[in-house]
Amino acid sequence: MATTLDQLFVTLLHALVGFLPEPLRPVASLVIPLGAILGVFALLFGLTTVCERKAIARMQNRLGPNRVGPFGFLQFIADGIKSLTKEDVVPRTADRVVHFLAPLCLLVPVVLTYLVLPMGRGMVVLDLDCGLLFFFAAGASTELAVFMAGWSSRNKYSILGAMRAIAQMVSYELPFILSTMGVVMVAGTLSTVGIVEAQAAGVGEVLARWNVFTPWGLAAFLIFLIASFAEANRSPFDLPEGESEIVAGYFIEYSGFKFALFFMAEYLGMFSSSGMAVTLFLGGWTAPVAFLDWVPSWVWFFGKLLALMALFIWVRGTTPRLRMDQLMDFAWKFMLPMALVILPMVVVWHRVGGGWMGWLVGAPPLVVAWVLLGRALAGRRRIRPRTYRYAEG
Repeated sequence: MATTLDQLFVTLLHALVGFLPEPLRPVASLVIPLGAILGVFALLFGLTTVCERKAIARMQNRLGPNRVGPFGFLQFIADGIKSLTKEDVVPRTADRVVHFLAPLCLLVPVVLTYLVLPMGRGMVVLDLDCGLLFFFAAGASTELAVFMAGWSSRNKYSILGAMRAIAQMVSYELPFILSTMGVVMVAGTLSTVGIVEAQAAGVGEVLARWNVFTPWGLAAFLIFLIASFAEANRSPFDLPEGESEIVAGYFIEYSGFKFALFFMAEYLGMFSSSGMAVTLFLGGWTAPVAFLDWVPSWVWFFGKLLALMALFIWVRGTTPRLRMDQLMDFAWKFMLPMALVILPMVVVWHRVGGGWMGWLVGAPPLVVAWVLLGRALAGRRRIRPRTYRYAEG
């Protein structure tokens, strides 16, 4: 029974493909899973927007969506209909072709990253030997779409927002990628499936070998997660969309469904980076302990993914926005050096054989580096007491 539930969607795919003629089966085995992924994550996108609005409303002591559907959970359908029927306004001086292509060029690379995400045992569209490399290569092309949106709008605020976004994304791309190198070194493969299988509990082991259970893995997970916030332009790194500063960033001149595509791409990118965090550090579809292996693998993956999405929502509702100089200092003076410090600790962990000895030897240098880099960064931006001067009467 457990195996049947675990392989339910794989069995259903094989049954559907089996009905088709032989020449169409290779294409169908790619198109059907991708369509299913888009449907699932599009629905998850809509439900997440409602949950986020309701959660932040509760944090701010106000009402969230509560009119459309039971408890307001069909609000995303009303928002989608509004986006489809809203007028598409294009600036008169804009480059219409580039203006039209920009949201599509942002959405397509994000969708491509889902091809290598293993969402369960046997549930990956493309099991590539270089799956992790494909993920970063596809995701890195979003900077071009952001520039296309800002430049084609012929608006100084949009181009300013685009430059901010590109500077932020390029700066945090380095620690984002470097934080995964330790995982590749330990697993010995760039395949996302191979990385998950390397974290499963061995024969006779009770606790899984998730990378987050190691000192270097915990530090790398935090670096990867923080960089994911910045890559997705989420608070406190939402400067490209700082409404109080530059109106709405690089998509200020977009309306209707084009704006909805930007909005969807942001959330799909957040799901994708969270899914990769689950794959690299939280064991992917594996259970934390061996006696829970009877739970379907796809339940573990989506359970971990939703937990990270709850963290994204919580951080957005409770943290203020950084200044641009603080954001760049944090990337280059803390995140990047910390990501480089992690790499030799991976070697140390491997040489001492892991376990409690690995924690004893590997954790102190990481804690010291974290504290020293944090104090050095804070010392540069120390806020002095303000002195008030009054006019003498």
